[in-house]
Parts: sequence; structure tokens; C-alpha cells
Amino acid sequence: MTTTRRPAARSALVALTVAALATATVLTDVGGAAPAQAAPFAAAVENEGADCAVPALPDAGALPTNAQLPDPFRRLDGTRIATKADWRCQRELTRRLAEKFVYGEKPGRPASVTGTVSSTSITVNTSHQGRSSSFSAKVELPSGTGPFPAVIVYGGFGADTAAIKAAGAAVISYDPYLVGKEGTGRSNKQGAFYTLYGAQSQTGLLMAWAWGVSRIIDVIGQSGGSILKADATGVTGCSRFGKGAFVAGAFDQRIGLTMPIESGSAGVPIFRGIPGEGAQSLSSAYGEQPWLGDAFGTFTSSPTRLPVDTHQVVGLVAPRGLLVLDNPHIANLGPRSASVAALGGAEVYEALGAGANISYWSDVQDGSHCANRSEWRTPIQQNIQKFLVGTGSASGTFRISSRAQGRLADWASWTTPTLTDGPGTPTQQPTQQPTQQPTQQPTQQPTQQPTQQPTQQPTQQPGGACAATVSVNQWNGGFVATVRVTAGSAPLSRWTVDVVLPAGAGVTNAWNAARSGTRFSNVAWNGSVGAGRTTEFGFQGTGSASGLTATCSAG
Repeated sequence: MTTTRRPAARSALVALTVAALATATVLTDVGGAAPAQAAPFAAAVENEGADCAVPALPDAGALPTNAQLPDPFRRLDGTRIATKADWRCQRELTRRLAEKFVYGEKPGRPASVTGTVSSTSITVNTSHQGRSSSFSAKVELPSGTGPFPAVIVYGGFGADTAAIKAAGAAVISYDPYLVGKEGTGRSNKQGAFYTLYGAQSQTGLLMAWAWGVSRIIDVIGQSGGSILKADATGVTGCSRFGKGAFVAGAFDQRIGLTMPIESGSAGVPIFRGIPGEGAQSLSSAYGEQPWLGDAFGTFTSSPTRLPVDTHQVVGLVAPRGLLVLDNPHIANLGPRSASVAALGGAEVYEALGAGANISYWSDVQDGSHCANRSEWRTPIQQNIQKFLVGTGSASGTFRISSRAQGRLADWASWTTPTLTDGPGTPTQQPTQQPTQQPTQQPTQQPTQQPTQQPTQQPTQQPGGACAATVSVNQWNGGFVATVRVTAGSAPLSRWTVDVVLPAGAGVTNAWNAARSGTRFSNVAWNGSVGAGRTTEFGFQGTGSASGLTATCSAG
């Protein structure tokens, strides 16, 4: 069965093919045949649109509600871009909207960036307006003779490092916590970034980590290129580090290949889709760590007010290489919303004539979080060879598992323009929005549902000081639990939740709460809960969550 990927003007050019196989995946070759040799996809500078004259951005209080994904081709004045040259400043507009409302500002290169590159390490020294900070990263070279392309791996926790080196690229093991620490309050952020820009900076950790990646690239660029190539850098990470890799690739155009893995809420999944999918809630992701910028706090319960969504952040990566790897077995990660983001961002790639440069892959059998999967080894190596080594020609592929298959047509009322190769168009009359639905609709909706939907387990009835309600996403050998604490008739100043786990189960980590064994208590920013109001925390565990109970008490 063949169905359109998008409600676009050129939808016949790119289709989704639902494979009639036991895996029931959506398999798409995107954008036709790739060129025989890699093009110079990466830019020479961090931000090509820095000189664009972007109009004043709206204030948060003046933003309208829009349940549909924003049109990535529409300017603030309502006109739409018409040429590929227009994209440079449209990209800059999108970039600044994402900075203001989602991630916080990414400062440009500091006044001084120096460092060293060796076969085993990179050092980075920065100074700006009288402040200085430093950090370092480990380097592992592949076999052969350099200089080598390199993939920056967040926390050593991303794409299979053996696969990276086998493809001919070096591995740079980047510890993002040296640049932005977790476990700190929003008014006391710490790490190399915040040493330069202040502990009360409104920039979140994801953007701070991205700034650190850019400074590594600065040092590689000025090192002379005898060990690592200055124009062939990729980035990857899994889980929270997948969020980080996604943002790094979007906000530095020198990165030739971005590979976020199972990034979850605050990563690739569209913000508008998260509440309806059962993924980690936006309030939980915002409160777990200061990943997102401080300004995002006003949108945690109203993402439809955001003037930008993650499909546009995907578009910021275009036309460079993007390989999104996802896990359809864990609804808490928002894989359905992630597939919509990839499909929406692919429209930007298509409009720029770079449809062959984006891939999305959630067709995996193993549901374990952040596992090294045999299904991914080939696409990882093909993308490295194409975008970093310069010897590959594999075309982009969408393999969306029917366990978590989103449809762009459900979220987008705009069509994709055919951008011409002419000069930019400063002004243009508004384009009328289409009222006709896509003419080619899916002939059949996937009937297979995720094997594990979030299950609500009310473990205490309201009426006391507080109540705890647990939502569980279970996979073979592990689970994620999201616990909602609801105050009773009186407000709370502190709360504690005691969890009883089934035999053989254990807790590996927690967020948005302090933990002592299986007792969880509030942290500084979520202890105060108004009467009848709620807050959330979560934890990841091993074993089965069947029969898990939670009891809430004040104090």
C-alpha cells in the first residue's frame, strides 16, 4: 500500500510505503537517488544567517493558539518564501523563535577560543568579558591514515562507537556536564557555559551543551587539520544526550551529520503531540532538569501557543545530514510525535531539493532504551560515509514502525512550496491557505497498537493530604514510571511518595524528585503545590512494574 507522506504540493514525488511484512513498518526512500559523491553539505560558518534583518519577535503574551504545526515557510508578516535563497533568512527567523521561546539564546563565539587537538584528546579554553572557562574531551581515532572526520558522542552514550570508527570516523567523547551540569536549580546553573554567561542565564542545558560542541569545532578548525578534519564533524547522543545532539546539529551549520537517538520529550517529538501520546509530560521534562530555556515554562500546559515546534527545528538541520533513530516500544519517549516532527521537517528538505539527506528509523525489535541495535549499524555507517567521509551515496530512508506511526496530514494545514533557484524575495503577497484535503489519503490505517500503552494506576484516592497516581510504560526488562502528586483540600509545602515495587524490580534513576531507595520527596522547585493542583516526577526501573503501588504523604 502506498500513501502520501505529507499534504504537500509535490506529494507524488515522495511516498510512504507500508511494507507487508511482519514488522509492519513504513518504509520510504526520500528524495530519489543521491549523488554519486557527497556534496559540501556542511557550511563554513556556525550560522550563515547571522546578518539577516529579522523583524521584532512577538511577546509570549500576544501569541495566538494554534493546534496545527506552524508553517515553516511563512514569515511573520504572513507572506511565504518563494526561493531557495529566501530560506537563509527564514531559517534565521526560525532559529531566533526557537531561542526565545524554547531553548534560550545561544551566544556566538566568545572573544577568545583556544585549545589543542591530539590523537587522544581535545582541550577547549574560552574567555569572554573578563571571564574564562575550560573543558576537554577524549579522542579515539579509527584505523588508517588521517586526517579523519569525527563524530562528537555526548557522554559516550549515542550511536555505536565501534560502528562509527569502522565507518572511518574518529570518536570525540564529549562530557556535556562539564559545560552545563544537571541537578542544579534554574537560578544556579553551573558549568563552563554558565561560568562565562552567568548562573542565572535563561539559556537551558541543551543549548549550553550545543555551545560546547561549537567550541570543540572552533578548536578543530584552528588546529591545522592534521589529525581531525575541520569540515567533517557529526554529533550523536541517546536519551537526554539525544536531546542535546538534536539541538547541537540544529544550531551549528558546520555539523555535517546529526544523529539523535530516542531523544524523547524536549528532543525531536513535536511539543503539540506529546500531551496526547502519553509521553513524558512537558511539565515533567521542564522540571526534571533545566534542559529547556526558562521561557519555556509558560508553555508546558499550552504548547499550542508556541510559534515554533520541533518539525521546524528539524528544518534547521537542512540540507545537512540527519538520521533520527527512535524506539517505538516506549510511549514515554513520544515516538509517534517524533515521527511527525521528522515528516514535517522533511518538507523543508524537500523544498530545498535535499530530500535524500534525511532519514528516520524506528523499525526495531528490541525495546530496551538506548541499546546498540543491529538494525542501525548499516544506516549509521552509510550516513557517516555519505556526509562525513564523502564516499557514500545512500538515499534517505523513512522506516516508521506502525507501533508508533504519526501522520503529518493530521497536524499540518499548509502545503510545501516549490522553491525556485532565483534571488530572494523580500516581500510577497500572502498565500491563501489550502482548504482541500490531500487527494491521496492512506488506504488503510495501521491496526497494530503499541504493545505497551501507558497504564494509569491510581494508588491512593484523593481526600487526604495528597494522592499519587502512576502512569507506567513497560518494555521487556524495564519500565518508566511517571508519578503525579495531587494536593488535597489544603496546599502542600512538602511531599513524600513511598513506592512499593514488585519482587525483582529496581529503580535506576529518578528525575524531578530526591530519592532514598524507593522513597521520593520533592526538590526545591516543586514542593509547593496548591490545593487541588498537581506536580509530577518520574523514575526508570528494571524488571516488571506490574503491581507497583505509590502512597503520598505531606512533609
